[in-house]
Amino acid sequence: MAELIYQQIITDLKKKIFNNEFPDMKLPDERSLAEKYDVSRSSIKRALSRMASDGIIFKKRGSGTFINPLYLKNESVFNYGSGKNLGISDNFQLNGEKPSVKVLSFDVIRPTAELQRDLFLESEDFVYQIKRLRFFDDQPFMIETGFIPIKLLPKLSSSILEKSIFDYVHRELKQSVSKSFMSVFAEPSNQHDQELLKLDPTQPVGVMEGIFFLDNGTPFEFSSMRLHYEYMKFNSFVSIQ
Repeated sequence: MAELIYQQIITDLKKKIFNNEFPDMKLPDERSLAEKYDVSRSSIKRALSRMASDGIIFKKRGSGTFINPLYLKNESVFNYGSGKNLGISDNFQLNGEKPSVKVLSFDVIRPTAELQRDLFLESEDFVYQIKRLRFFDDQPFMIETGFIPIKLLPKLSSSILEKSIFDYVHRELKQSVSKSFMSVFAEPSNQHDQELLKLDPTQPVGVMEGIFFLDNGTPFEFSSMRLHYEYMKFNSFVSIQ
């Protein structure tokens, strides 16, 4: 429940930020925020820490907590940061709106040699092949193809795929998908991209491919995500020592 509370605080603060409810670009102090949301200061600290790691805010010693102006200028659709849940349903947002999802296909296949290598599988292990199309309102922005070992989630169903798979993992396995190795690049769109993402033949797609890991180090999913080029924007907050 504590995790849910801090996520709700982040969502509300981001909404207020984009509604320009902090015109001086400064957030209230932790005590005031704790009173406003009727939560403990530890929940506020956790929310602010996550927002700082995502580059949304920064703390200036002796002066308070401020909104990063570059975040407002260049809001990224892809908001992965340090934290417990790397699920797309939790981390893809635009102007405070979360995406919807349509399941295109849900199959069971024998893994290729490459998938066996990436997910540390034996040849007799089968995987789910999941294809989903994600939207902002009625605008499709991403084609997602994921491969998950059946032995990890033997009860996975189509209804679960319409929501957050990683939330389901947290409930069923008591684990979080908290680490990933991702490759990001662009390439020419193919006919499938053009049909689903409403692209012209000359327009490219952004591609993100990677492996997601559970807390205990188990490779959980290989995912390939193909994005409409207009949504291929990333922000990174880097600490230089």
